[in-house]
Amino acid sequence: MKKKIVIPGELVSEERKKVGQHVFVENGKIFSDSLGLTYADSDFASVVPLHGKYLPQREDLIVGIVAQETFGGYLVDINSFYFSFVSKEFIRERLQKGSIISAKILSVNEINEAELGNVRVFYGGEIVSISPVKVPRVIGKNASMMEALKKGTASNILVGRNGRIWAKGGDIPLLLKAIKKIEEESHLSNLTKKIEHFLEEQKKEN
Repeated sequence: MKKKIVIPGELVSEERKKVGQHVFVENGKIFSDSLGLTYADSDFASVVPLHGKYLPQREDLIVGIVAQETFGGYLVDINSFYFSFVSKEFIRERLQKGSIISAKILSVNEINEAELGNVRVFYGGEIVSISPVKVPRVIGKNASMMEALKKGTASNILVGRNGRIWAKGGDIPLLLKAIKKIEEESHLSNLTKKIEHFLEEQKKEN
C-alpha cells in the first residue's frame, strides 16, 4: 500500500472514506490532526502518529547506523521515517551493517528521504537516543551544554540533530544520567548551570 507522511492540518483525502483515528472532517474533506503516516489507497482514512521521529533538514549533522549495503552505497537508519542513502563515493572504506557514522544531510526530497555526505566513521563508543526536539538543549547556547558534558564526564561526544548522541570514553554512566536529566528538565531556565552543578556533585559522591 502507498504510504504518505502528513503533518497536522494536511489533507488526507477528498474521497468519502471510513474515518479512523487522528483525522477530522471539514467541508467534506478529511484532514490529519497529527504528524504521521497515512495509506493513500486505503478505503479507511486514518493517521498513524510518528512520535519522536526526526524530520530531515538540509545541512543537519546526524548520527546514523548503517542498515544495509546496496550496489552504489548504503542505507542508513537516521531515526526518520525512511532510511537515508549515502553513496560509496563519499566513503573510503567498506562499511558493515551496524557501523556508526556521522554525516551531513545533502538533500531531502518531497517525502523526507535524505541523501547523506561528509561521512565520518566511528569505531567503538555507544549511541544514546533522545527526542529530536530536545537536541538543542543538549547542545546548549553556543554549544555550552555540550562543553559542560564533555568537561564533566571526560567523554568524547557528538550530538546529532536526529536525536542520536555518539559517546566514547570517560564516565559514560554519568553522561547518561546527565542527558536523562536534561531531557526531564529541558523546560527549566539556567539548565547548563544546573547540569554543571549536578556533574560536580555526582563526582564528589563517587
